[in-house]
Amino acid sequence: MKYLFSLIISFTILNLSAQQTPAPEQSQPISIVGATAHIGNGEVVENAIVVFESGKITQVSKLGEGEPKGKIIQAEGKHVYPGFIAPNSTLGLAEIDAVRATRDEDEIGTFLPHIRSVIAYNAESKIVESMRPNGVLMGQITPRGGRISGTSSIVQFDAWNWEDAIVKADDGIHMNWPRSFSRSGNWYDPDRRYEINKNYTKQLDELHTFFDKSKAYYQSDDFKKNTVYEAMKGLFSGDKTLFVHVDAEKEMLDLLAFKKEYNLKNIVIVGGAEAHRVANEINAANVPVLLQRVHSTPNFEGDDYDLPYKLPKLLSDKGILVGLETSGQMERMNTRNLPFYAGTAVAYGLDKSKALSMITLNTAKILGIDDFTGSLEVGKDATLFISQGDALDMQSNKLSHAFIQGRKISLESHQTELYKRYSNKYDHDIDE
Repeated sequence: MKYLFSLIISFTILNLSAQQTPAPEQSQPISIVGATAHIGNGEVVENAIVVFESGKITQVSKLGEGEPKGKIIQAEGKHVYPGFIAPNSTLGLAEIDAVRATRDEDEIGTFLPHIRSVIAYNAESKIVESMRPNGVLMGQITPRGGRISGTSSIVQFDAWNWEDAIVKADDGIHMNWPRSFSRSGNWYDPDRRYEINKNYTKQLDELHTFFDKSKAYYQSDDFKKNTVYEAMKGLFSGDKTLFVHVDAEKEMLDLLAFKKEYNLKNIVIVGGAEAHRVANEINAANVPVLLQRVHSTPNFEGDDYDLPYKLPKLLSDKGILVGLETSGQMERMNTRNLPFYAGTAVAYGLDKSKALSMITLNTAKILGIDDFTGSLEVGKDATLFISQGDALDMQSNKLSHAFIQGRKISLESHQTELYKRYSNKYDHDIDE
């Protein structure tokens, strides 16, 4: 029986491989002519010419102000966008939630800054492949679990393996801030209530102790090499970003004090469900926010029913640099909805160009990759796509072309194959 079980698991894993072969390098200049170019920085260029060569954008101009080169893609009436970026993602780290052998997003332990999520990233994941038809072309692959989960890396979604996929290796360390309270019971229990975490102070003390030791290690050359503390060095030098997963008002204030105490240069709040309550303090500390999934429910009965929908605007209006993330239930498959989370924020008052920036240039700035991606600007990677309509609207987000670093990628996936298969089946039945 155990051999049969092993055979079934092996067969399952073998069949998780995606069907797409990574695209070849760009071989000639490509010009997109006549589309509306959404730059990603708030600027929109009507009747644009976008030219890219050898994987880099070389021209963005209005029609008549520049000359197309090489292969011309006529895109009148269509829209061209920078590729969307999914931060705080576990894409490629788990394939089937019910099959433990396919889940590798969480490592055993409490303080694990040295754990690198990217080495477990499956570039041939069918779920990763299904992001591309919606314009999600890059992601920050992030570990879960523990107090300090490990180190994330940023990848593009068209690669043979994790080494080929890397856009920026080991960009930051992810920490789960202790919760000062928790909810009792199951999510469906009508009598659920909030309870104080009596160990909150103790958990903060443990965090301080770990950072004290890490800082001492950073400041001295006398210590024997320690892999765990070695991974923390970048936080004190400013070479790495500390991504802190935290939601509650009190906890965010404690975090800002923690940032000041340890003189941490680069901190990002991830989640930030109550960030609007301390928006002035967050802005004063110059801390960006990767905001929780917009399609979620409020935490408290007294909150506005539409708080998650309008939270991007509330924080943006306070001057905070905001990006959108997609973690939560069924987060890997729901990551493809990233553009529609931005679209919902538009429906609740956010300017459309600002919403677009929250899944392109703002996120690139927060992740430290804005010097080469995140917007349609000369010199940046040609990671972009053409949509028949508004890419933030699920009815008109229909891609005709997509490119990653200038390579024309396939927009087919196992889902589009199934769609075509069963569309043909029922068309055939109707004809008969």
